[in-house]
Amino acid sequence: MEIERPKIDNIAFVASATEEAEAARRRLSHLYGSSPPDIADVIVALGGDGFILQTLRRFMNTGKPIYGMHRGTVGFLMNEFKVEGLLDRLAVAEVTSIRPLLMKAVDVQGVEHEARAFNEVSLWRRTYQAAKLKLSIDGVERLDDLVCDGVIVATPAGSTAYNLSAHGPIIPLNAPLLALTPISPFRPRRWRGALVPDRALIRIDVMDTQKRPVSAAADHTEIKNVKSVTVRQDRQSESFLMFDPEHNWEERILAEQFQY
Repeated sequence: MEIERPKIDNIAFVASATEEAEAARRRLSHLYGSSPPDIADVIVALGGDGFILQTLRRFMNTGKPIYGMHRGTVGFLMNEFKVEGLLDRLAVAEVTSIRPLLMKAVDVQGVEHEARAFNEVSLWRRTYQAAKLKLSIDGVERLDDLVCDGVIVATPAGSTAYNLSAHGPIIPLNAPLLALTPISPFRPRRWRGALVPDRALIRIDVMDTQKRPVSAAADHTEIKNVKSVTVRQDRQSESFLMFDPEHNWEERILAEQFQY
């Protein structure tokens, strides 16, 4: 949902490890000044989508909004990079609240791992053999024999990323839904995924962990050789993204659906 714009007295500039992003950080810091992140009102993140996901996790639950500017490879979550007029852009930027997914994965040794994802939780086969998975929603078994390369649970923010590449649906940011999308499904052949409420508890069990090993990842946190994974929205955690009003999230979602 859209929230009240923050006051902007102090800006922190953070950048990915690329020279392009670091050069932009130095230039913007010289022009506008740069405060330490702990006292900043706004965090300006310079890089690509991967870096802004890291920044969202880093400042989760701090109340500090993140304004991304594209200095990386992929920039769907980023605003256009411009040096001039930054203060004016921040003053009118639209602020959107997003919540991450909470993944709990149990590996074949029985160890539980926990990670959060703003884009998606994904499972995929680790060998040449397809994975065999069982899917349950809120304790009700929905598919007992999904044979595929993997499966994705995507947030609205992540629905235009890996999920879209796997032919999953694009979800408006404010829709209370998650996309459950198979990767190269073999059986059942007609199943192309589902939309589930964002309050649902999704459980994925790996049916043959020795012969058909599977890895799981929450954004960039990977767990190998899992035997079960649960995914649900973490309603106790929250981050904030800022977008220029002429290219806000709703416009990006609409534009993406009319690409050809």
